[in-house]
Amino acid sequence: MEDMDLSAPGRTPAVDPGFWRGKRVFITGHTGFKGSWLSLWLHNVGAQVHGYALPPPTNPALFDEAGVLGCLAHTVGDVRDLGALRAAMAAAQPECIIHMAAQPLVRLSYAEPVNTYAINVMGTVNVLEAVRSIPGVRAVVNVTTDKCYDNRDWLWGYRESDALGGHDPYSSSKACAELVTAAYRRSFFQQGGPAIATARAGNVIGGGDWAADRLLPDVLRAFERGQAVHIRHPHATRPWQHVLEPLAGYLMLAQALCTQGHAVAEAWNFGPADADVRPVHWIVEALVQRWGSGAAWRMDDSAGPHEARQLRLDSASARARLGWQPRWPLEQALHHVVDWHQAWLRGDDMQRVCLEQIDRYSQAMTTSSP
Repeated sequence: MEDMDLSAPGRTPAVDPGFWRGKRVFITGHTGFKGSWLSLWLHNVGAQVHGYALPPPTNPALFDEAGVLGCLAHTVGDVRDLGALRAAMAAAQPECIIHMAAQPLVRLSYAEPVNTYAINVMGTVNVLEAVRSIPGVRAVVNVTTDKCYDNRDWLWGYRESDALGGHDPYSSSKACAELVTAAYRRSFFQQGGPAIATARAGNVIGGGDWAADRLLPDVLRAFERGQAVHIRHPHATRPWQHVLEPLAGYLMLAQALCTQGHAVAEAWNFGPADADVRPVHWIVEALVQRWGSGAAWRMDDSAGPHEARQLRLDSASARARLGWQPRWPLEQALHHVVDWHQAWLRGDDMQRVCLEQIDRYSQAMTTSSP
């Protein structure tokens, strides 16, 4: 296949349906929030999607509400089980692997540190170990997090070359997963085999997220009940972005790994524009306005575990070399989240709602600017 010329005049790089049509893709964590959106997107562009994951982590769950099961080959399995993972991967014979299975919650990692490290570190080891025995794999994208950096509460964005770290077990485990990926790449895939990269995204938001101890799910649950949501850290800033933003980055990165190979096998940031790095209170107030009657919030003064105050990503490399850039400004993203949730409350066809939002986002990607 011919390399993509991302700098060609008049060409806007994007997720290429022609590239994905018929492509065999193996996703770990496909029953989760991000995994469900990604599975729907890939199915919609004609990929042959194989998923490997535990049952959905919440009830309700996007996987169920949007009928994701009918869009892929579904295997229930644990990434901590190397034998089962290798067997599922061998049966799928994938060309592309997107590793998303994780324990993704900071506060839960304080309560369950051993489980967090087992899933996020050894799960990554098992995925990469399984890849070694599967011929035909061309690209592996390991999804980690913006929290893998040694956070010093800087006002400027972290670059891929900045030091890894992590104050809490979740963040630390994802930094470890980055190190594991780099070690496997250098030890086993330097001279050949699949091109392997990591992807670090910001705080994702989107319809169908019912996780505990995440800002938007907590806010929407309170709004449903007509209660004021309690906010712990109203002045903390995060790189907020709609879930389709980083998913587009993962897909474009996988395309580049398949076409450009080891030249792009490295770590990549996929964060929002600087204007969308907003404090928590701004997000909540925007949601109050969008939701309408009965929505309110108040300060929660109870003590909690450490959480970083400032976090930004520098995504200049992805913009310049992959052609990726954020497309939905934060206010627009919040509108899509509320619209999705209110459609779900009405009992709408949520797979159709998801695909409509994916189509809208794909159309935005064809323009020359966000």
